[in-house]
Amino acid sequence: MEDTIAAISTSLGAGGIAIVRVSGPNALNVADAAFCSCHGKPSQFPTHSIRYGRIAQNGEILDQVMLAVFRAPHSYTTEDTVEINCHGGALTAQRILSCCLQYGARLAEPGEFTKRAFLNGRIDLTQAEAVMDLISARTQRAQVFAAHALEGHLFRRVEALREKVANILAHIEAYIDFPEEDIQPATRQKLGTDLGESVSLLRELLSTAREGRILRDGIPVAIVGRPNVGKSSLMNALLGRDRSIVTPVPGTTRDSVEDTVTINGFPIRLTDTAGYRKARGAVESEGIKRMFNVLAQADVVLHVLDTSRLLSPLDLELTRLCGSKEIIHVYNKTDLPGKLKPQTALNDIHRVYVSALSGIGLESLRTLIRKIISSGAVGFTDLDVAINERHAYELSQALVLLINAEEGQSIGKDLALVSQHLRLGLDAIARVTGKTVDEDILDRIFNTFCIGK
Repeated sequence: MEDTIAAISTSLGAGGIAIVRVSGPNALNVADAAFCSCHGKPSQFPTHSIRYGRIAQNGEILDQVMLAVFRAPHSYTTEDTVEINCHGGALTAQRILSCCLQYGARLAEPGEFTKRAFLNGRIDLTQAEAVMDLISARTQRAQVFAAHALEGHLFRRVEALREKVANILAHIEAYIDFPEEDIQPATRQKLGTDLGESVSLLRELLSTAREGRILRDGIPVAIVGRPNVGKSSLMNALLGRDRSIVTPVPGTTRDSVEDTVTINGFPIRLTDTAGYRKARGAVESEGIKRMFNVLAQADVVLHVLDTSRLLSPLDLELTRLCGSKEIIHVYNKTDLPGKLKPQTALNDIHRVYVSALSGIGLESLRTLIRKIISSGAVGFTDLDVAINERHAYELSQALVLLINAEEGQSIGKDLALVSQHLRLGLDAIARVTGKTVDEDILDRIFNTFCIGK
């Protein structure tokens, strides 16, 4: 990297401190031009040291700061890096950044510091992605998994798999190079065993894809039911704030309303839907259509019933439409005189009685949601890693290729064909950690980062 980059690495706005980061071959020269101190010039400071001084631009003092120096290769990017700790506030940090740009740095692109850390070998691609997961984590569980990935847990699993497949490929290609050497039955059996173990490792990693999606996006939970049974009130009660519009008029919710809440450490993506009934007009028809789309994507369904009203054929029909999904029948409005008698209630497995208006039963509902999630019904595993969609795509490609190689080897197919499947599978596995990766993939990954990270 021949150019030097700079950016504000903390959130804009009022705060105790803000950090302006400068990295690249001329980082110390930029700091020398901007920093004034009785301790001398930053280019004279030892690595991993911090000094008090002032930032000045064209003779004007901008702020009193603490300036930290990290010399290559002992920095996040492995380049010479300077971090200027100034007083918080958007204007001060922006003016110091402008000063750094004037003295030779250019504005960093989104994620460019982390991209340089990857390109310079400080971290692998799974660790780079974990940085953004750590920043955007909304629950403790998501934060823990991101921290595991940042520590290299996923990298080590994928790298162990890659080395195993590479060893198998090396053995097979050795026989291709020396065709006069017949593969002994014991050797062929060993190759088959190793391939089978590799396929099992791949499947194990792929089993964490659903959890990875849940940790990043939340567990999709649909709130469904007839009009005016209290779906929107339940949504607001679970969120602890007014998110959905609540009125006595049936059919108030025409569109799907989505928000996220944490229940016992699990991220829950709640979606309030339009009331299920025979549509009255094009708008309501579209709302019910969207309800079905939400229902199809949900892992857990909260089917809300009004205990002050008799059971309707629509209630039974909606339950059938949920199919094999995990359904919690939420009997709402228990603060009103009841008409929905126990003997007429649905033959349900998960049932809870609540009053969204008064809060009665909400804790029982949260406990039941947590119980369903913890049971493994929505895809959680015991592994300490959780792959993302990019990893899942590459590993799925690798799985197909390794299965083809395993089958080909077992029935004695041409070793050149088996070798080709293994080599392509190996490339797919290597793309997970960035051993081999296209530039456009890197751009897509790092463009999701904030500037300054």
